[in-house]
Amino acid sequence: MIYFIEDDKSINEAVFYSLKNSGFDVKGFDRPSEFWSAMKEQLPSLILLDIMLPEEDGLSILRKIRKNSDTLNIPVIMVTAKDAEYDKVIGLDSGADDYMTKPFSMLELVSRIRALLRRTSKPKEPDVITIGKLSVNPEKHIVTANGKNVVLTYKEYHLLLLLMQNKGVVFSREKLLNKIWGYEFDGENRTVDVHIRSLRTKLGECGNMIETIRGFGYKIGE
Repeated sequence: MIYFIEDDKSINEAVFYSLKNSGFDVKGFDRPSEFWSAMKEQLPSLILLDIMLPEEDGLSILRKIRKNSDTLNIPVIMVTAKDAEYDKVIGLDSGADDYMTKPFSMLELVSRIRALLRRTSKPKEPDVITIGKLSVNPEKHIVTANGKNVVLTYKEYHLLLLLMQNKGVVFSREKLLNKIWGYEFDGENRTVDVHIRSLRTKLGECGNMIETIRGFGYKIGE
């Protein structure tokens, strides 16, 4: 579902029919109050937002969207007549994902919507990842080994989650260091090895599932 907030009736109707004909479900609103009422009923996949609106300007709406934990990740495209570079910078810095100025091509609008939805769509994580007697709940950040909760540090948790999400895949120390810590392996850094040892200790018997591939790195198996 796409929500479009625009007080110009002709533009509202043109966008509505263009998106409908492109296969999108869409609802148009000419007043922010109507938009906020709809947000209580159903959250959209994407929002098209004008800046100059009655009742409340679009930038104020955008900031509220980005401050709310339920809506902060909804992609937003500003669609406005304000085409100065300053206005674009303000819109993007306030949390807009894209910025289009009027008049605009409906084909380009549809293309940008599709591109933004592709970039922001994420595959749904399974509720719980389980291998043998070891389980990780990615949503709740809960780890259990042999039925008991295990308390891990932030890095230990993400290291284990990466291995669990890629069962059987061998990760080099360099790749693990880059993915989890965000910096390059210099051949001497023992950070990964230290965290693997700590993980194995905390996981008890399940720690044996983390296998060392001599001279290369680690993987997780049964």
